Amino acid sequence: MAARAGAGDRRWLLRLVIAFAFSQAAVSMARPAVSYRALALGADERAVGVIAGVYALLPLFAAVPLGRRTDRGRCVPLLAVGAVLIGVGCGLSGTAGSLAALAAWSGVMGLGHLCFVIGAQSIVARRSSPAEQDRNFGHFTIGASLGQLVGPVAAGLLVSGHDGAMGRTSALALVVSAGVAAVSLTCLRRIEAPVIPAGTTTGPGGKRKRRGKTEPAKKPESKPGKVSVWRILRTRGVPSGILVSLAVLSATDILTAYLPVVGEERGISPTVIGVLLSLRAAAAIACRLVMTPMIQRMGRTVLLTGSCLLGGLLCAGIALPVPVWGLALMLVALGFCLGVGQPLSMTTVVRAAPEEARSTALALRLTGNRLGQVAAPASAGLVAGVAGTGAPFMMLGVLLLGAAGLGVRSTPRDPAPAPATPAPAKAPETPEETPVAAEDGRDRR
Repeated sequence: MAARAGAGDRRWLLRLVIAFAFSQAAVSMARPAVSYRALALGADERAVGVIAGVYALLPLFAAVPLGRRTDRGRCVPLLAVGAVLIGVGCGLSGTAGSLAALAAWSGVMGLGHLCFVIGAQSIVARRSSPAEQDRNFGHFTIGASLGQLVGPVAAGLLVSGHDGAMGRTSALALVVSAGVAAVSLTCLRRIEAPVIPAGTTTGPGGKRKRRGKTEPAKKPESKPGKVSVWRILRTRGVPSGILVSLAVLSATDILTAYLPVVGEERGISPTVIGVLLSLRAAAAIACRLVMTPMIQRMGRTVLLTGSCLLGGLLCAGIALPVPVWGLALMLVALGFCLGVGQPLSMTTVVRAAPEEARSTALALRLTGNRLGQVAAPASAGLVAGVAGTGAPFMMLGVLLLGAAGLGVRSTPRDPAPAPATPAPAKAPETPEETPVAAEDGRDRR
């Protein structure tokens, strides 16, 4: 009985994973398509790096204000705005006729992705108990990996460089990705518990019952926006979580943006490049499906730092002139390593941050991500222009090795969780979507 109730309570997570998969598929399809469209418009390696960096420029300044807003209110409206901005950015990138316009609409797409991710991560943090955080964040990021699995393959199938068709086919891929983003809007129902006016309770079957005079909705007494950014950043575990996330996402981002450039240089077709990127995403999905047993066996700190260490070595190996099959094996192993970093960095930040400012802390983590997405591709473009297209992957290897070193020194060492034991029933079963009173529901975690 308890198992069935628990399974029902997690249907919100399934809907959120599906919505995230569609939004991430749109972005993962659009990112390589933007690189191919930039090449068709005459961009060189430096210009591709700058355009990839602009994707993260607007989110770099918007993350913390959006996180503070989410700490004080609901998350679903932010998800809807994010899906719309992703669709607009993708669609108008397909019609851009200049590199400047392509960069600008890529920035809009990045802002939409930020809105969606902040809202989605905040929902997971609010609706997960401490014992469920690793599992739920791991399952949540499966949505991202599913999108990263499908998106590059779809882009590779649509984009063709034959007979000068790359400009037209890359535009088609971007317009299709806009339609994929719109699908995520249909999956946003009932993923966040509704807030009801104070003075009402929930009766059997989920029906609302009056508890006397209806009271107006009250603002929460705690004001999470007053927790300073400096206080959050000084908390042990937050800086290491931010740096690990920055390094992992920078690796994923540069792989997505620069593997097409490597493919053009080595004569690898866009279709094969799409398959290679999807193999990496499939390995990340496999990793997250076995996340809980790995944490129980190794512990969170050892798993996090070890995966960054091995991932750094594999990133550096991509710069070597290996055959396609060797590149595929390296990307599978790299995907498994990078798949560890994102969910565990989320859990690290959520557990370390003050409870009343978790969304702000997650937004700071995303700010670090976007800083990496601005600086890493631009730096990669400069490095590639001087030392060749393999050099950015050497740079990523150094970044991941540095993240591993900081993580092992400054991440709190949590003991490996014990196997879960059934908890005694504390209350009768309640329906999946239990309304929450307004005065205490908005900041419930």
